[in-house]
Amino acid sequence: MKIAKIEDLHADAGWRTFSYLKVTTDEGLVGWAEFNEAAWNPGLTTVIRRLSAHAIGQDPREVGKLGATLTAITRMAAGGTNQQALAAIENACLDIKAKALGVPVCQLFGGPYRDRLQLYWSHCGTFRARNHEFFEKVIGTPPLRTLADVTALGREALKRGYKAVKTNPILFGDGPPQMVNPGFGPVGLDLAQTYDAKITDAICAQLGALREGLGRDTGVMLDLNFSQKPEGLMRIAKAVEPYNLTWLEMDLHEPEALATVRRSTTTPVASLESIYGRRQYRPFFERYAVDVVIIDVPWNGFLEGLRIASLAESYEVNVAPHNFYGHLATMMSAHFCAAIPNFRIMEFEGDDVPWNDDLVTHPPEVTDGELLVPTRPGWGCDVNEEAVRAHPPKQPR
Repeated sequence: MKIAKIEDLHADAGWRTFSYLKVTTDEGLVGWAEFNEAAWNPGLTTVIRRLSAHAIGQDPREVGKLGATLTAITRMAAGGTNQQALAAIENACLDIKAKALGVPVCQLFGGPYRDRLQLYWSHCGTFRARNHEFFEKVIGTPPLRTLADVTALGREALKRGYKAVKTNPILFGDGPPQMVNPGFGPVGLDLAQTYDAKITDAICAQLGALREGLGRDTGVMLDLNFSQKPEGLMRIAKAVEPYNLTWLEMDLHEPEALATVRRSTTTPVASLESIYGRRQYRPFFERYAVDVVIIDVPWNGFLEGLRIASLAESYEVNVAPHNFYGHLATMMSAHFCAAIPNFRIMEFEGDDVPWNDDLVTHPPEVTDGELLVPTRPGWGCDVNEEAVRAHPPKQPR
């Protein structure tokens, strides 16, 4: 069996674009992967196309060898867009290998460790505030303008069966709600990432309103992204301790700085979604910088994700996937969670475009806030190319 053709497909996903990679073999077997090209990685599709030339003619079932070859080719500029490109090719080949054997991907790696995965509703309220016109007119969500609306959102999450939610800092006032600087602008970007006590007060008000709707027993996460220097992170972490967060999520590229933040608070710290490969993760583990390790499967690749999770296990740390993409990526991350012992909880977009289910042959099965691990061969779903073509992308990649 040889790789005969590699193609990329793209679909409108409202405020972003869903991107898929299709790998076809000379025997007609097809493997799929989802990847993500956005403002922070422009040109990813082009890099995938260039790297694909090295995969044509190779046996897709020899996934490790192919991945190692692509890694060697890109070693002079490791990580970043190169890593995401080779990960997409490698992930699609894993789909082929599992289909050829007639088994789910997780069974290739000793899984499943579990058949149900607890989910948390990610960006709960975040996109409703940032893209309110689209959400209210296209998706039909209720307005999110006040703290009372945040409380109502918490009640909605409970009604939909979620046992945990994650949100981002949103400032409510006289005008439309404002997203706090996430650190990767350019809108409202504070280059110095200066601490502002008003933002901390607003965060506490937001968490209080959300807690009122969710009650005491529902998990709550807050994601600060790259918005603060360590000083601000420590002060916010201390301020939110009364709200009993499942974790406070943040991004820093300096391991000791992140470890200092973690030691300063009783609030659990989650991080590392923007880190690539075992070598970049290891310094954070050595300094015990996080309580929860976040791994992006489309960015790192399934195989490298497993290696990172195994390394995390040796430091007694649990893992959660970074998963703010479409249904195919959700299925990929579900197999990842099913193939590791140290799984914590899985990210899932509770709000999405109405045609999301149409883009794949078998959407994820979610019941009572849990995702059923797919049992069909490969990832458990293929891309519906006709539906993808019916929704051409509108956002620039």
